[in-house]
Amino acid sequence: MRESGILMPVSALPSSTGVGELGADTFRFIKNLKHSGVKIWQILPLNPAGYGNSPYQPYSSCAGDEIYISLEELYKQGLLKVLPEAFRKNAAKVDYQAVREWKEPYLREACSNFQETEDYQRFVEQPWVKTYGMFRALKKENGNRCWNEWKAEDKSWPETGAEVPAHVKEEVQYQMFLQYVFYCQWMAVKKAANDAGIRIMGDVPFYVGVDSVDVWAGKDNFLLDTDGRPIFIAGVPPDYFSSTGQLWGNPLYNWEVHQAEGFSWWIKRIQNQLKILDTLRIDHFRGFEAYWSVPYGEETAVNGHWVKAPGMELFTAVKQALGEDLLIIAEDLGVITDEVNALREHFHFPGMKVLQFAFDSTGEGDFLPHRFKSPNCICYTGTHDNDTTRGWFSSLREECRNKVLAYTCTKEPENLSFGLIRTCMASIASYSIFPLQDVLNLGSDARMNFPGKASGNWNWRFKSGALTDALAKELKELSILYGRYYQ
Repeated sequence: MRESGILMPVSALPSSTGVGELGADTFRFIKNLKHSGVKIWQILPLNPAGYGNSPYQPYSSCAGDEIYISLEELYKQGLLKVLPEAFRKNAAKVDYQAVREWKEPYLREACSNFQETEDYQRFVEQPWVKTYGMFRALKKENGNRCWNEWKAEDKSWPETGAEVPAHVKEEVQYQMFLQYVFYCQWMAVKKAANDAGIRIMGDVPFYVGVDSVDVWAGKDNFLLDTDGRPIFIAGVPPDYFSSTGQLWGNPLYNWEVHQAEGFSWWIKRIQNQLKILDTLRIDHFRGFEAYWSVPYGEETAVNGHWVKAPGMELFTAVKQALGEDLLIIAEDLGVITDEVNALREHFHFPGMKVLQFAFDSTGEGDFLPHRFKSPNCICYTGTHDNDTTRGWFSSLREECRNKVLAYTCTKEPENLSFGLIRTCMASIASYSIFPLQDVLNLGSDARMNFPGKASGNWNWRFKSGALTDALAKELKELSILYGRYYQ
């Protein structure tokens, strides 16, 4: 089956509160997607964003970010007495800190008005919920510092099995309430999407942040020193994004421990994500075959080395536990070897083809659609790590721009974004996905992330009404033309 989709982070959706919410504007966006004929809505991780507001440095791999909770929905439930006025409604960028500070009093008010239900009790019985609540409460108690800088008794709480201390109990309850509300609101969004014939594809980061409940509550799963600091950190060697590589800073996995425990940590992680998503895209898939290990303290990723990982054993265990029909999308970009391709192909995981990477000096790049070897892939115009198509095109040399225009049969350069979308749709790839910025033909100001840049990312916002009926009609006609639409 051939399908098309749109990449659009929840954070970038319109709302009256300065960041995308799980409320009315999101339901309107889903209706727009339905009218556009797309069948997939790809999002970025929903987990609580940590360092640099990055969804790839989350405080938890299971929890959701409370910043997305709709205050309007809380008002409708009677948990807020007054509907809050708009805040940064027309802001072009998300100011995460300002939005969090503004929302918090309303969220605490809603918590104080909440009456526990049987459904709530079932939700908080999940082991991760209380542990996450404790992590956030102790993080606040310790001045929001990274857990490896906490007081000794707080650092070691997961190993002691102690009861929740009285002085943080109220904060733990508040954090658990936030997770329940987030889950309920998100599942309503997911149901609306599914009812509209749209599946939600979510991102599962390969790594977790060192300042996370995953590391704090599972220290043995990671390569840490006795103080809880990474011995080695994650990254990638020099590539097309950076001449010095990318230094991500995440702690590396202790794969011996994971193997000894039958990869139970990974199975639970993927299982939890499948409760709230329809399809998973695992970021940095090549790390399951071999990962780039950089000694802690290095300033760049240049002085790292490749270390083998047990990907074959891991996914065999995952498939046995969760089902042979499990569909996982493999983000197989970067330094990809025959071994990485063999691992992906063994489990029939679709890979990724990014058209912005297709046009090199010879015009014979591996990402050109006429060189695709199999339909078992997703063809993207670009990803959240790329410039927008319009911004990318403007940065090319004239010779390369001419090749792009010729290949996509685009006569007017200003229409190149849709030319690349059309090329993506026409490819043999089973799935074609494009960022909403390309649908809207936006320039570099709308870029979502610049790999290697520590700040200023993840803050682009989509203006309400920009996805017009005319655009939706044009997308649907393309999906019909290239056999990617069905009732």
